[in-house]
Amino acid sequence: MNRWLPIIAAVVIQFCLGTAYIWSVFQTGIANKLFNGDNASAALTFSILLGTLTLGSTIGGRMQDKHTPRPVVFWGGLILGFGFILASFASPAFPWLLWVAYGVTGGFGMGMIYSTLIATCQKWFPDKRGLITGIIVSALGFGGVIFTPIARALIGSVGELQTFMWLGIIFIVVTVIGSFFIINPPVGFKPEGFVPKKSKSNLIQQDFTSLEMIKTPQFYIVTVTFLLACMAGLMMIGFTAPIAIAKGLTAEVAATGVMTIALFNAFGRVFWGWLSDKIGRKNTLLLLLLITAGVILLVNMADGLMLLVLIAVIGFSYGGFLGVFPVLTAEYWGIKNMGSNYGIILLGFGIGAIVSSYIAGYYKNISNVVEMVDGVKKVIGTDLSKMQPAFIIASAAAILGFLLLVTLKHPKEKSLK
Repeated sequence: MNRWLPIIAAVVIQFCLGTAYIWSVFQTGIANKLFNGDNASAALTFSILLGTLTLGSTIGGRMQDKHTPRPVVFWGGLILGFGFILASFASPAFPWLLWVAYGVTGGFGMGMIYSTLIATCQKWFPDKRGLITGIIVSALGFGGVIFTPIARALIGSVGELQTFMWLGIIFIVVTVIGSFFIINPPVGFKPEGFVPKKSKSNLIQQDFTSLEMIKTPQFYIVTVTFLLACMAGLMMIGFTAPIAIAKGLTAEVAATGVMTIALFNAFGRVFWGWLSDKIGRKNTLLLLLLITAGVILLVNMADGLMLLVLIAVIGFSYGGFLGVFPVLTAEYWGIKNMGSNYGIILLGFGIGAIVSSYIAGYYKNISNVVEMVDGVKKVIGTDLSKMQPAFIIASAAAILGFLLLVTLKHPKEKSLK
């Protein structure tokens, strides 16, 4: 098989997974229709999806490491699609169904697919691991660009809940067909002319099992840094549209903001993955953490075009984290068990998703200006200055991640006894 066929199939499937990054298109409508205007409860849906994604990644990654990737993607696609279809039946009487269906079920299926695609494609391209990982994970960002106008059109026509049903049907069709092209290369496969390189510390690359990986101190440094690094990006992904509207931008321009963060999220995954091949994974991540820590503090000061620029930079940096951490995982602990190993490291990302979404939702609720209208509390505006503590927390997290990552060294050669 031409080694580009699995890559093309993976990219198309990743487009579907990119809908995770357009939650802000649904945020306000879902908050009002299902949660009586409670932004934190609505945002919890997004954070549950990302948190459960990490569990699906761990289990799916382990399944594909032990067996083959095709059935993992096949069943993951069915679970993902079913979750979105089930989410369409949520109502004000049963709002928790959205958390279970979209968040838990959809997130689990999405995770099964995500880590499996990355691990499989890395095996086909050991000579361009950083670049190819960037391409695969960038497709998820481009999926946000593709599905933002589709979701907005469907919301305008049938509403948020029925939009979930149509998206679920699309996901099932695409992932089931695409799964037939997701296979591992032959045992011992090496591209013509490829010679594995030793690390700069002259350590021989070895394959760690998940149990061996979690016994290394590097695992905890990488996982916690991942948690801290992604908080700023996740806050903006979940609340780009509400923040833009609160800044006085129209719904159409706010939707442009959603597409902007998705687009630059995608570009960042490719660019930073490529750069990490040149300057190293650790140096790339340190640079990204510094950029993130500074830019997130400027959001409240910006308006109009400058706000869109900051959104783009945050998305660009966030994409870099998602592009480089999987490559670093393979580089530190080997490619053989990459699926299950990266799935475990994604637990840090999942915890960061839950924490950051809650923090952003909490301060968004505080920032709402409410007045009584006919005996009912209604939101009439937003004082975004009250969201600044959320941005300060995200900046502090990035700085802490930087200080932690400075101490990271390549794992020592594991014992062969």
